Amino acid sequence: MAYRGLILDFGGVLTVDMRLNGRAFERSEGLAPGAYGHALTVHPDGVAVYDALEVGRATQEEWNAVVGRILGVDPTDLMRRALANLHVEPRMVEAARRARAAGVKVAMLSNSFGLTPFNPYAELGLWEGEWDAIVLSERLGVRKPDPGIYLHTLELLQLPAEDCVFVDDRAVNLPPAAALGIRTVHHTDAAVTVSRLDALLGNLTRRDH
Repeated sequence: MAYRGLILDFGGVLTVDMRLNGRAFERSEGLAPGAYGHALTVHPDGVAVYDALEVGRATQEEWNAVVGRILGVDPTDLMRRALANLHVEPRMVEAARRARAAGVKVAMLSNSFGLTPFNPYAELGLWEGEWDAIVLSERLGVRKPDPGIYLHTLELLQLPAEDCVFVDDRAVNLPPAAALGIRTVHHTDAAVTVSRLDALLGNLTRRDH
């Protein structure tokens, strides 16, 4: 079957690998390798404030203050600096645009980085005009992999789960979507994912279509 809906993660799918960005940030701030990742995923204060940011219980400025303190760097506009080396993955963005132009409904679904004072989606040109729906966890108060965020996305697209494909680079986010009936794709390489989407969406993402 050809699917009628495409749901794409932001960081690591519509952008390059987040780990590349993190390593570049560490170099720019003079941090030890792995320090940034440790602050976000191991340090209890960093984990807590990132969890809260993603569901709208903390502001980006609060995240800046906490993570800046953990890393021992200036917290001023820290999220902007932390994502300064994050770039779009052009093959994925082009695939999304071509699919949408061919009539597939396309949504961006992201566990949020916050929107103020720095909007990373707008900074990368992915905020307006590209999507049938934009779903950010902070607005909903629910984040991936909670099934509620996938159900909300389906409601906005006005499509049943069985008609949609969801692409994410984090494997943990896929099973709850699959349990709802959404076809899932674990993204590890843009060329591979675009080829998968080409097959699933009925050749709509091909450059020569």
